[in-house]
Amino acid sequence: MLGTLGVIALATSLAACGSDDGSAAGSGGGSATGDAQLTFVGYGGDGQDAMIADWQEPYTAEHPEVTFVNTSPPDVAQVKAQVEAGAVAWDVVAVAPAAAQQNCGTLFEEIDYSGAPEAELVEQAVGDCYVGGFINSTPLAYRTEAFPDPSTAPKTVEDFFDTEEFPGQRGILTNLQNGILEYPLLADGVAPDELYPLDVDRALEKLDTIRDVTTFAPNVGALQQAVGSGQVDMFFLSDSRLVPLLDQGTDITVVWDTTVTTLSAFAVPKDAPNAAAAAAFVSSLTGPEASAAISEDLGTAPVNTTAQPELSENQQVVEVYGPVNTGETVMQDVDWYAENFNDVTAQLTNWLAG
Repeated sequence: MLGTLGVIALATSLAACGSDDGSAAGSGGGSATGDAQLTFVGYGGDGQDAMIADWQEPYTAEHPEVTFVNTSPPDVAQVKAQVEAGAVAWDVVAVAPAAAQQNCGTLFEEIDYSGAPEAELVEQAVGDCYVGGFINSTPLAYRTEAFPDPSTAPKTVEDFFDTEEFPGQRGILTNLQNGILEYPLLADGVAPDELYPLDVDRALEKLDTIRDVTTFAPNVGALQQAVGSGQVDMFFLSDSRLVPLLDQGTDITVVWDTTVTTLSAFAVPKDAPNAAAAAAFVSSLTGPEASAAISEDLGTAPVNTTAQPELSENQQVVEVYGPVNTGETVMQDVDWYAENFNDVTAQLTNWLAG
């Protein structure tokens, strides 16, 4: 069950607001050619270690004047506080693209994008105030030990919500980017191509039906740990966290029914101390080499369609755009979320607190 910590984590990590006018990052707040130490804010753990090795270190090798300091976790509420106080300390922040777009020019800089041609990239990979780094999928999966007979094991998203036929503890991430609203609607009969605009009330009503048997995890690390320790039986967990579980020998079966994917993006806070250098760096993330490298480390899908990552056996197990996926894929609608992100975040937070 979700405790107070989980509700606070959701509220602080997703809350956002606006203030004054915007200008393109590159026209102020540091120089792309002068010395710059960028403060990079990610989610920590193996994922951020991969970003250091695959993105930051190669970038510094090519641009010795740009170095990095790393911290975590990213928090839009902290961006808001820093901007309003006129004391912005962060340069690059991992962010939901919709949060960056809804607060573009107020909490986040408009980015003077200078990366790979957008024709090479997946749709919506670059926005006015964000640049995509990779694509996460959050497929349905279960601990094979909990459902050892494939003939009677979960096979659809609907099965996740069928507590009579498939008893056991569920696990779902509270982050909007991991399908917490899309999956209940899919289970309730909404066609994948008719999801948007999301019927949030209907989604929350469907979640109510499994509330008592579901762990609502505030972040991917918490759910990964719950899976690894056997605290949940079936779950929606991001590909980048399924891979290390598989690597550790955890027996997991991925269910390829309808899978929600989302763009994991990076943004530059408004009035960041090194905004120009930060914009140049995030632009570099879409290059084919950078895109392939992060996919090889995390098992995520690249934003650059020309990238050719060499995936491990376990990464291929969760390759959402690979041959293993025999179902459908739904990419989250950045534009819809950009218009509704703050309101939907508040609505979900209130439901979780209830």
